[in-house]
Amino acid sequence: MSDNKETKVNDDVVLTESEKQEKILREQFKAKKRNRRIKKLITWAIVIVVLVCALSWYLQLRANMQAQQEAALNQSQQVTATVTRDVYTATIDLSGYVEAYDIQEARFRATGPITAVNVSEGDSVSKGDVLATIDSTSQTYAVENLRQQIREAELSGTPSQVELLNLQLTTALNNLEYTNLVANFDGMVADVNINEGDYFEAGTTDAAITIADLSKLKATVQIDEIDMQYVYQGQTAYLTFDSLPGQTVEAIVSYIPTLGTYTTQGIGVVNVELTIDNPPASLKPGYSFEGTIASEGEVEMLLIPQAAVTTGRGGLTTVDRLNADGTTETVSVRVQYLGEGTCQLLSGNLQEGDTLVYTRSSSMMPGMMRF
Repeated sequence: MSDNKETKVNDDVVLTESEKQEKILREQFKAKKRNRRIKKLITWAIVIVVLVCALSWYLQLRANMQAQQEAALNQSQQVTATVTRDVYTATIDLSGYVEAYDIQEARFRATGPITAVNVSEGDSVSKGDVLATIDSTSQTYAVENLRQQIREAELSGTPSQVELLNLQLTTALNNLEYTNLVANFDGMVADVNINEGDYFEAGTTDAAITIADLSKLKATVQIDEIDMQYVYQGQTAYLTFDSLPGQTVEAIVSYIPTLGTYTTQGIGVVNVELTIDNPPASLKPGYSFEGTIASEGEVEMLLIPQAAVTTGRGGLTTVDRLNADGTTETVSVRVQYLGEGTCQLLSGNLQEGDTLVYTRSSSMMPGMMRF
C-alpha cells in the first residue's frame, strides 16, 4: 500500500499516512511541552515554600532575640569594686618635628637698587653684621643737609627751630639705617633671594635674606590635658629620629603657655615647647621624631572604675560606698578619667580597700547578640 493511502477520520476528514504521522508527532511535542511547564511550576512552588519557611524562621528568631534584649534592658546587675592603689612612672608619648631655634627673614625697609650683597647661603654671621645694602645717596644727603641746617640754626635760629630740625634728623638717620640689612643674632645664612643690581621695593613680602639660629633646635608638641599634671618647665624629654638610628637626643621643656587649646575632637591640649641644646650636626630643621617625657620618681594614685562614678546636676560626681554593716553611703568625689574605664581619685573620703557598689545594665554585658 502507498504512504499516500487515505484514511477516514471521524467519518468526516480523511488523512493520509504522512499527515497522520505529523499529527502524532505534533501531539507528542505538545505533551512534552506541557510536562516541562508542569515541572517548572512544581519547582517554583517548592522554592517559594522553602523561602517562606526560611523567612518565617528568621522573623521568629529575630522576634525572640529582640524580646530577650528588651527583657534584659529591664534587668540590672549589682557590681562591687575595690578602691586600689597603683604606683608607677608616668610616661607621656610625643611626636613632632624640629625647627630652627630662631629665624630672621630680613627685608629692606627702603626702596632702591641693591649696591652690595655681603653673604652667601651657608655663611656664618654674627649679630650686627651688614648682610646687604641699598643705594643710600639720597638718605645720606638728607642727613648731611639737616646737620648743616642745625648748625646754622644754633647760630642764628630759635631753640624751637633747632628742636624741630633735630627731630627731622632722627627720622633721616632711621631712613639711612633702613638701607642696610643687619643680622639680629648669631646664625647661618639659610637663603639669599637678592643679587647686586636688583631693584628692591619696600614692603615686598618675600624675604631678601633668611638667617637661622641652628645652635639650638626647638619643637612644639601637643600634650593631653590629662598628662599635663606630670609636665613642668625644665623637664627632660627623650627623642629618637629616623635620621639618627640608635641615638637618643635629649630635649628640655623650655616653655609652657598659659593658655591651652582643644582639638577638633574636643580634647584639651597644651602646645608645649621643647629645646635641644647643642644638637647633632646631622640633625636638620624639619626632621620628624618620636619621644617620651617621663615623670621623675614614682606616682601613687587611687583608682576606681569609671562605671562606679555618677555625675549629677552641676557636674557633681559621687560614688556609693558599701559599709561594713551592709549599708551604702554616697560619697562626693573628684576624679580624672585615665582611659580604659578607669578613673584616678583626686579627692574624696575614700581609702584603699574601700568597696564601691553600683549597678550595671545587663544590656551592657559582653556576649549579647545584635540584629
